[in-house]
Formats: sequence, C-alpha cells, structure tokens
Amino acid sequence: MPESGASRAQQERTHISTTGIRAAQSAATGTPPGTATGTPPGDPAAIDAARRTGLLVTLVLGGLTALPPLSMDMYLPALPAVTESLHAPAATVQLTLTACLTGMALGQVVVGPMSDRWGRRRPLLLGMVIYVVATAICVFAPTTELLIAFRLLQGLAGAAGIVIARAVVRDMYDGIEMARFFSTLMLISGVAPVVAPLIGGQVLRFTDWRGIFAVLTVVGVVLTLVVWKWLHETLPPQDRHTGGIGDALRTMRGLLADRVFTGYMIAGSLAFAALFSYVSASPFVVQEIYGASPQTFSLLFGINSVGLIAVGQINGKVLVGRISLDKALGFGLSVIVLAAAALLLMTSGVFGDVGLVPVASGLFVLMSAMGLAMPNTNAQALMRTKHAAGSASALLGTSSFLIGAVASPLVGIAGEGTAVPMAVVQLVCAVGAMACFLGLCRPWQRNS
Repeated sequence: MPESGASRAQQERTHISTTGIRAAQSAATGTPPGTATGTPPGDPAAIDAARRTGLLVTLVLGGLTALPPLSMDMYLPALPAVTESLHAPAATVQLTLTACLTGMALGQVVVGPMSDRWGRRRPLLLGMVIYVVATAICVFAPTTELLIAFRLLQGLAGAAGIVIARAVVRDMYDGIEMARFFSTLMLISGVAPVVAPLIGGQVLRFTDWRGIFAVLTVVGVVLTLVVWKWLHETLPPQDRHTGGIGDALRTMRGLLADRVFTGYMIAGSLAFAALFSYVSASPFVVQEIYGASPQTFSLLFGINSVGLIAVGQINGKVLVGRISLDKALGFGLSVIVLAAAALLLMTSGVFGDVGLVPVASGLFVLMSAMGLAMPNTNAQALMRTKHAAGSASALLGTSSFLIGAVASPLVGIAGEGTAVPMAVVQLVCAVGAMACFLGLCRPWQRNS
C-alpha cells in the first residue's frame, strides 16, 4: 500500500542513500552490488542463493521478461502468411496480437496479487505450464477465431513471467540499484526482439507460420524447467498478504490513489502503446507498403531493437546515479514525441514520397528512446510500493498491455495502404505520456 506525502519521499531518499552503503558492503563481502543486505524483503536463504548465482538469476529473470516480446515478435514476419493461409483480412489477423496482449494484461491482474499471497514460485510455475500447453495448441489452430482464442490463453498464462519477474526485482533491490537492474534486464530481454523476427523469418524458409508456434513451445518448456530448478522463492511467508480478493482490490485501489504512482504507470503505458503500435503495424508498413522482404523486415526490426538496448544500457550504466531518473525519463519522452511527429509528417506526404530509409530512421529514433522511458517509469513507480510489489507490478503491466491492445487495431483502421494511422497513434500516445509525466508526476516537486 503506498504511503503518503513526506513519509514516502523520505523513504525514497533513504533508498537512494543506502545504495552507497550497500556498494561498500558488496565490496567487503563479495556480494553482487545492489543485492539486499541486513533484513531483506525476500527470503534470506533465497537472497544468499541469488548472491552465489547472481548472473544465473539475472538470466532467468531476463528470460521471463523476454518471453512476451518473443511470443509477439517471432510471429510478426508471418502475419501476411497467416492472412493468406487462413483466408482472413489483415485487421482480423492483427486481432491475434491484440488477443495475446489483452491476455497478458488481464493475467497480470490475477497473478500479481496471487504472488503477494502465495509467493513468487508457485504462481509462476503454474502460469508457465499453461503457457506451454496454449502455445502447443496454437500450432494446430484451423481457423482465425480459434487462433485468437488460443493466443488469448497464451497471453493469460504468459503474464505470470512478466509480473513476477518485476516483483522479484523489487524483492531484491532498492532505489538506484533497482533502476540499474531494470536496465540490465532490458539488455537481456532486448535480445528477444532482435533475435525473434530473425528466427521467425528463417523458420518461414523451412516451414509455415505454424512452425513458429512449435519453436515457441520448445522455448516455453526450457524456460519452465530453468525456473523450476534455479529460481528460488524471494517472498517469505511473514511478508505475504493473507487477505482474499477484497484485500487485493483494496491494495490496488490504494496504489491507484497515489497520484505519482499513477502518473508513472500511465506515462509508461502510453509509451509502451506507441512502441506496440509500431510492433503491430510494421510488418505491413515495411513489407506491404515499402515492398521489403520478410528477411529485410526482420533485419530492420532487429536494428531498432539494438537501438533500444543500447540506450537502455547507457541509461543504466552511465546516466543512473549521475542525473535524476526523472530527467532521463523526461528527455526520453521528448525524443519520442519529436520522432512520432516526424513520422507523421513523412507518412502523410508532407515531404513527398520519402521511401523506406527515412521512415525506418524515424522508427529507429523512436524505438531507441524507449530505452530511457521504459526502465525509468518502472523503477520510479515501484520505488513507491515496497510492500505490494506484486500488485504494483500487476497494475503496471496490465495498464501497459491494455492500452497497447487498444492501440494495436487502430494502426490498421485505414487499411493496408498507408502508414498514417500508425504515426497518428504513436504521436497521440507520446504526447499523452508526456502530459501524464508533467501533470501527475510533477517531477519538479521533489516531495510530492
């Protein structure tokens, strides 16, 4: 439950001030920097295990956060093929993305409070098993309607990895170190958007779109086994919420009553929607409008993801600790607004027929700036919610995926022959994110 006013600001300053102490302790004990010491919020045995296998735990959490973009992006080069194979219009096939995204949004509302009550491991393992089953069923979907239904189930189950990975980070880290860890996770999970379209494009050389879901099924099985063997419980019984649905709803209502938390949540969600409008529209924009092959699309998508990863690492390794998270976030949102405005001018013909290269350059700038927006909104929001990390993580994820699910079909509202709707959605979301950041978070008010 968020605390109000000065006590909350004081806690944030305490979190930041203890970072230097923890760094000194890390140097003395050999523990990974940022790992909780003293009386940790998680299970001491689990934290000790994490200290011994810090890189492994980081890889596991990175894999969990990589699963959603892997499930989405590996499938992207196949969208035109799915349209042809199932004899469905592009707008209907795009609903397979919307269904998966909606499932991930709704699933987090359930899994987040579950993880606060029963711990992190059990809900996570249950979700992973269901994800594997749902993905395997997608391989055999005979119609678009059934594929949409199975993708919804896939998203509902896959939500466990997203929400619980963030909650585990909150269990183990505080303050600036949490922001740095989120940037590290972006490096790991960011490999998925780079590799996934490339893998998807290559899979299509040897099989059809169903083979992509077969590969995802194998990935899900491997990740489930890794989680079962190596990810320890980080939330001890004494720190778990014992209430039922009513208690969970009251916790979420209290979180939403925190103006600053809500501001970061909505700003991050709108930035994500701008990103996802690109994810949803780019296969048709790049391949159908500009005539690129699936392999060229995969390459461009990978380059954009590299930009996002690189800026995320600059954020975590260079900016965090030197400038405030709000300054980095504000700069990132400003760049996103400018890039979206430039894309709207180019796609609407203001500069004539600009071709693929300028449009791809604008998308690269927009995607790269997400490396400043996404980790910093998550870190700033979660720093205010120490004792309800699962519920807070659920709200962050649910808001992002629901708004992204609304943005997804809008990008194709004018058909497959224009990229203007994509640019309009991106600009509206970017301006909205900036407005929420300035109007609700009010970063100049340090004690709000």
